Amino acid sequence: MKRYNSKIGFGITFFIAAVLGIATLAMGLTGAWPGLIIIIIVAGFIVYVFRTTYYLIEGNQLIVKSGFMVDKTIAIEKVSKIVETNNPLSAPATSLDRLAIYYNERDWIMISPKDKEGFILHMTAIHDKIVVFRKR
Repeated sequence: MKRYNSKIGFGITFFIAAVLGIATLAMGLTGAWPGLIIIIIVAGFIVYVFRTTYYLIEGNQLIVKSGFMVDKTIAIEKVSKIVETNNPLSAPATSLDRLAIYYNERDWIMISPKDKEGFILHMTAIHDKIVVFRKR
């Protein structure tokens, strides 16, 4: 079993920090203490998701985990291609430096392993028919 932690992207982190910082400042200046409590809860949830987003390769299975919301198992032999992307759609990824994993003919998921090269090499070592498309 090999664990690949999710890369934490500066862009996503900066955006979230800016939004929460502005909201905190606004709530603090207006004395909206219930709003501050909500912001603290949201910030805690975001930290939890960032810390619990990772990808496991266990035998012939890719397991994608992100908090309590995502726990997906994909048979690696069903993966047809891996595409490097910066697609900003919602995904179990904490960076916009992502890999789109295509499997089961029509299904796909985006992830952001910190060690992209190691992840790709591991996946292709298990299933050598996976086609890898890199960004230029």
